Amino acid sequence: MDWPDLAGRLNGQTHELPVRVYYEDTDFTGIVYHGSYVRFFERGRSDLLRLAGINHADLRDGGRDGPALAFAVRRLNLDFLKTATIDDLLIVRTIVREHRGARIRLDQSIWRGDDLSVKADVEVAVITSAGRPTRLPSPAAGKLASLVSAGDLDQG
Repeated sequence: MDWPDLAGRLNGQTHELPVRVYYEDTDFTGIVYHGSYVRFFERGRSDLLRLAGINHADLRDGGRDGPALAFAVRRLNLDFLKTATIDDLLIVRTIVREHRGARIRLDQSIWRGDDLSVKADVEVAVITSAGRPTRLPSPAAGKLASLVSAGDLDQG
């Protein structure tokens, strides 16, 4: 079954992923638990890469004669601005700010309608299976470079 929008969509250089808040995402008050936002941001980053043609499974398998690669979050700063609750529809927006060597910087935000709920400043490292930083293979690096943006996620 083909669901082309399951991974969200690229709107220019901004990736947008809809996320519904389920009971499992909330704490006992019905408000989204802070750790759930980290998972939502991870989904946004993964689906951005997927739509750009960079697949985690291909990197993990190493390709032809290449090392197995993975992405590791090096730094994650979150700003919680407004709460979200059960059954809310959220939009996770992701922009690649910089890609240099083994480092990728991204800005992410989560919106509930016109309200900015959470902002994240993320730095990801490309690493080998031994945990050493490394560059992405040229084809993947080119795909990622085409997504680098100077856009602003604070605007809904």
